[in-house]
Amino acid sequence: MGLNIKRASVIYPSADGRAPVEALRQIDLDIENDDFVVALGASGCGKSTLLSLIAGFLSPSSGEILLDGAKVQGPGADRAVVFQKHALLPWLNVIDNVAFGLKLQGFSEARRYEIARGFINLLGLSDFETSRVYNLSGGMQQRVGIARALTCDPKVLLMDEPLGALDALTREKAQELILNIWHTTHKSVFFITHSVEEALFMGTKLIVMSPRPGRIAHRFDLPFSRQFLSGTPARTVKASRAFIDLREEVLKIIFSDEEALA
Repeated sequence: MGLNIKRASVIYPSADGRAPVEALRQIDLDIENDDFVVALGASGCGKSTLLSLIAGFLSPSSGEILLDGAKVQGPGADRAVVFQKHALLPWLNVIDNVAFGLKLQGFSEARRYEIARGFINLLGLSDFETSRVYNLSGGMQQRVGIARALTCDPKVLLMDEPLGALDALTREKAQELILNIWHTTHKSVFFITHSVEEALFMGTKLIVMSPRPGRIAHRFDLPFSRQFLSGTPARTVKASRAFIDLREEVLKIIFSDEEALA
């Protein structure tokens, strides 16, 4: 059944006598099983607010969010979040960071290490199982954060600019890694980025949000991640005429929104 957002709005009340702030207006969005939905838009368009709604960190002022037909009311293990700042526990090694959520859920040590090792291997971290996370590079730390999110077997993986702090080469490798993990695990993904190229390459669906109030202004179905997963090299996909033309179309939309705010 997937995730269904129905006419969701968020209005923040003002504490100083000013008018309330309408952060999101009438959002309708369906994220089906195995979808990779990317949200893109100018700063302040409500992308992170929308992710917070899905995660259950916020409640909508109106409308509703359903996951497999059940109303989302607060955070839950069926949704996992990966942030740009991955909030790892520096006093724990890699495997204990990855297994931490399972420990909180009461899994035995043997079982949680068994599950954690499966995702450590999937993320290419098997040689770093006992390493302290502060000794790892930024890209490796982000892998640990993704592995930790996956251990609880969420239905939806929420990613808020997870690659924003990485250098260009590491970022491209991480894009490919995340796509391969998504293809392997068949999770639904909601992914936020400011990079148009990243959005087009990774998503199966793209929503472009316009600001103040945030709303979905444009929707695109994307073929490029499937092309990569079918064996076409990432550089070839990104150099194709179809990719370049759509990138320019989306950039024009975003630049137009930013100019309207200036």
